[in-house]
Amino acid sequence: MNTELLCSLSTRLDTPSYIFDLDEFKKRADLVRKYFGDKTGLCFSIKANPFLLGRLPEVFDKIEVCSPGELTVCEKTGVDMSKIIFSGVNKTAKDVHRAADDEVGTFTAESRLHVKLINDEGVARGKVFPVLLRVTDVKGGSQFGMEEPEVLDIIKNRADFKGIEIVGVHYFTGTQKKKAKPIVRELDYLSELIDRVENDLGFTIERVEYGTGLAVDYFDKDADKLEEERLASVSEKIRELSEKASLTVEMGRFFAAPCGYYLTRVIDAKTNYDINYVIVDGGLNQLKYDGQLQGMQIPRIVHLKDNPAKGDVRPWTLCGSLCTTADILARNAEFDTLEIGDILVFCRTGAYSVTEGMAVFLSREMPVVSVYSEKDGLQVIREMLYSDVFNTPAI
Repeated sequence: MNTELLCSLSTRLDTPSYIFDLDEFKKRADLVRKYFGDKTGLCFSIKANPFLLGRLPEVFDKIEVCSPGELTVCEKTGVDMSKIIFSGVNKTAKDVHRAADDEVGTFTAESRLHVKLINDEGVARGKVFPVLLRVTDVKGGSQFGMEEPEVLDIIKNRADFKGIEIVGVHYFTGTQKKKAKPIVRELDYLSELIDRVENDLGFTIERVEYGTGLAVDYFDKDADKLEEERLASVSEKIRELSEKASLTVEMGRFFAAPCGYYLTRVIDAKTNYDINYVIVDGGLNQLKYDGQLQGMQIPRIVHLKDNPAKGDVRPWTLCGSLCTTADILARNAEFDTLEIGDILVFCRTGAYSVTEGMAVFLSREMPVVSVYSEKDGLQVIREMLYSDVFNTPAI
């Protein structure tokens, strides 16, 4: 989204505000499809940005849902429930029952308890639910998934479960992987696991849901180039695995990050002991970059102003509205004549930023959320939440 368009859209929105560019979102999804090939399914993990859910490009085959709240978003948005992979480390009998009512396409099981809960629900309904068994990280494990021996034991004793069909495995070990090596190693492991299960247990792993964890570069001016190179570096191995099983690549951050813009307005400006500060009406309660610490790294920030530039370029420390010294969005970011009323647009905020911050700290107003496409223009999908409550006179 160029500066001229941002300027135009900013006049129609209150601040703080998010704009998600649906055209950029589709462009990124199409780029992934180009490198991974038509045989590889694509799954959008909606925890990265649930506001995009009702506007997913057709290129997405699956939707990963990890909580009852996300399932509610799916229900209200009217998505195709058969596309849902109902995942998440915390599943209760109530959650499974509700997901079954919604007729989700696939369940994942991260423990023997999950296997039991899903199987019991299937038996009670006289149905058989497709299940992906999640294997934990073979490099050391985590709270997610099960050790491989346990997964193999469940497969070995699959005849004991009348309410589920084990259709494959789920494997995701973490995010922000900048190098191809760990991803290639994981793909090799999955390929070897498919062969071993076939040879040792006589069972065919038909489906693999794999999260690459491909990194997003928030603070590099060559981010798009670096990220495309990452795609290319793992594409051959992805295509190889897609020939061996029905492969779905699950990502959230990598798909959505480039499409987001966070607009916040300068409310005050001052200099304390030779350091120039501005206070903006947003803050770290709403804006979060992975890897950002006390504003030490500077993302791309677009400066929108009504008054012409004065050639007075200075370093500024950008601070939010919270009563904490931690609320620093960037240090030593250089701008020409920052003034009250100017708008700063933080780019590449399409993933997690809108949901990961300390949203309710200090009860600051929640940001407006909107989407934009060249076809449909600007559409506000959430107004500010508190204004009617806080501005209502006492009776």
